[in-house]
Amino acid sequence: MFKRVVVTGLGAITPLGANVDEYWDNLVKGVSGSELITNFDATKFKTKFACEVKNFNPLNYFDRKEARKLDRYAQFALIAAKQAVEDSKLDLDKIDKNYAGVIWGSGIGGLDTFLQEVKNYVTNDYTPRFSPFFIPKMISDIAAGHISIKYGFRGPNYSTVSACASSSHAIANAFEFIRLGKAKIFITGGSEAAINEAGMGGFNSMHAISVRNDDYKTASRPFDATRDGFVMGEGGGALILEEYEHAKARGAKIYAEIVGIGMTADAHHLTAPHPEGIGASNVMKFALEDANLKPTDVDYINVHGTSTPLGDISETKAINNVFGEHAYKLNISSTKSMTGHLLGAAGAVESIASIKAINHNIIPPTINFKTPDERIDQKLNLTVNKYQEREVKVAISNTFGFGGHNASLIFKKL
Repeated sequence: MFKRVVVTGLGAITPLGANVDEYWDNLVKGVSGSELITNFDATKFKTKFACEVKNFNPLNYFDRKEARKLDRYAQFALIAAKQAVEDSKLDLDKIDKNYAGVIWGSGIGGLDTFLQEVKNYVTNDYTPRFSPFFIPKMISDIAAGHISIKYGFRGPNYSTVSACASSSHAIANAFEFIRLGKAKIFITGGSEAAINEAGMGGFNSMHAISVRNDDYKTASRPFDATRDGFVMGEGGGALILEEYEHAKARGAKIYAEIVGIGMTADAHHLTAPHPEGIGASNVMKFALEDANLKPTDVDYINVHGTSTPLGDISETKAINNVFGEHAYKLNISSTKSMTGHLLGAAGAVESIASIKAINHNIIPPTINFKTPDERIDQKLNLTVNKYQEREVKVAISNTFGFGGHNASLIFKKL
């Protein structure tokens, strides 16, 4: 018999705030996290803006020696994980750490470290003087390793890499371990830090990100007819997943229950979604079946909603396909309109938004919407420009990644 799985801790560092409360407050207010890039000189780049974590100084969180060993993505991971552990009020001296694990997602990992090491090699007359921390700073699994070492968690420990679905897959895997009785507790989520020359240049070259430099605050505009690509974001989100009876026995605060997951592939194209949303339809259907819920049970979908010309159309088609007439009775919103796209960390921070929507009965908005797209069903409630209040018992968080990787997570009010 499957075990029940609940969320007992949350942590986040995002372009909208350095903790969960700041992040949620700014989501509800409809704040745009997009600003001109400060991480590097973007003067020569097609895109000169992004959703950076504001005023981030690693020395506010780590001593200088420790910070040198950590790529920015791993720093975000440790910060978010620490918040989540503290929020959960876990007594680390009393839990069985053999049954506590870490699964962490990152689509790219230590891109900044790789870039800096290659720069050093080129500028030093191609002399091979690489840092001994180069490889352990860069690899995508190292954030999970750092978290495990810090808290002494000896259960399953690895990273999921599935582009923008990475942290949703991490959460889904952690959920499976607990409900199968193979673990009691997980720190799970994801982090990303790709706002640098390589990250911005690479996405520019494939025409994936917005070039709306003259109006960067509103450049992330999901579902709007004038959208021209996503806005790059960075940060991290962490969740503490716990077996329900274990959480109840220690009197834990429970934010929500995870009741179902879906994972599918488009099997269509390297970067473009299936035009009819087949993979997106299947992933939501499978998640509903896994949760033993009907489409009419769902109140809110935090969509992938990246603000790309093709992606937003495909996802709304999938919603129409799966939910039928009920599609017009539920709320849909893209919080990427505010945070930008956190790539591999998107699923984690958007899961937190979905959980907070359940806790507060508030749907965060899709901001920057002005011009309807005739290719998107205008009867859908896209929660445009202002939050809406409604009871939220069940919420779905969707994430879809390059390569056709799809994941849906279903959260339910306990």
